[in-house]
Amino acid sequence: MRDLKIPDQRHPEKAHRADNAQPKKPSWIRVKAPTSAGYKATRDVIKENRLVTVCEEAGCPNVGECWSQGHATMMIMGEICTRGCTFCNVATGKPQNLDAFEPGRVAHAVAKLGLNHVVVTSVDRDDLQDGGAEHFAQTIRAIRHRSPSTTIEILTPDFLKCDDSVLETVVAAKPDVFNHNLETVPGLYLEVRPGARYFHSLRLLQRVKELDPTIFTKSGIMVGLGENGVQVRQVMDDMRAADVDFLTIGQYLQPTPKHHAVDRFVTPEEFASYEKAAYGKGFLMVSSTPLTRSSYHAGDDFERLRAARLARLGA
Repeated sequence: MRDLKIPDQRHPEKAHRADNAQPKKPSWIRVKAPTSAGYKATRDVIKENRLVTVCEEAGCPNVGECWSQGHATMMIMGEICTRGCTFCNVATGKPQNLDAFEPGRVAHAVAKLGLNHVVVTSVDRDDLQDGGAEHFAQTIRAIRHRSPSTTIEILTPDFLKCDDSVLETVVAAKPDVFNHNLETVPGLYLEVRPGARYFHSLRLLQRVKELDPTIFTKSGIMVGLGENGVQVRQVMDDMRAADVDFLTIGQYLQPTPKHHAVDRFVTPEEFASYEKAAYGKGFLMVSSTPLTRSSYHAGDDFERLRAARLARLGA
């Protein structure tokens, strides 16, 4: 059995890569270690239901804050991904079979935590014919059954190797927010996200709107990977052309020396300028800060997103 706590076993595809120096984090990046009673209570619910969270698997810096408030991002379809992106801390390899009882356990945890808004994400499952689309749909339906008032946000893979019809399966389950991250600028895809295709991901987001215009679409990128401001603003334009509603921009943090190097730490002032530019391009909602992550403050942001749509419609 692999021990996913050992880096070489967690990331076998990176074991022979040269080490990249990990620069000291600036003051605006540092966070406190999680110690609160709320954090421990959330951790206990996750363990009791044998669930995986992206908060832990991706090493999110906001886990202490989010879990202390009872918020966690559920990661379905196992903890092993079929892709080996150079920025990501999720384990790479051959996944196990899908757990048919997982949607029910996720729904039970959502109800026990009393979540008003839940984010459900997954590993990439290129080994499955539908990429896990039906499993996403089952999870959405299970949460709706147990917690009808809870709004549901999903963060999906790109379904690159699947028939186009699998996206219809997920959209038909009616998530409130459909998120798929572009992660970086197209010029860095071969290095940062080699298993993905930039324009395929854009088209995925566009098709969600075509299939159901009432669903909010959302996407995010990391900065500090080697991109420049012109490239970031071009990604904004591409997202708006695909009718994306919500943009997130956060600082890339290097999980281990074997991962892609941090090119630089982007200043809070630069993040603020990106936010201003994005609102100017027509996004309904923008979160652009060093510690922004896809599901960070997702519940509060959803309420603001819904209010922004109503305001734009003149309601």
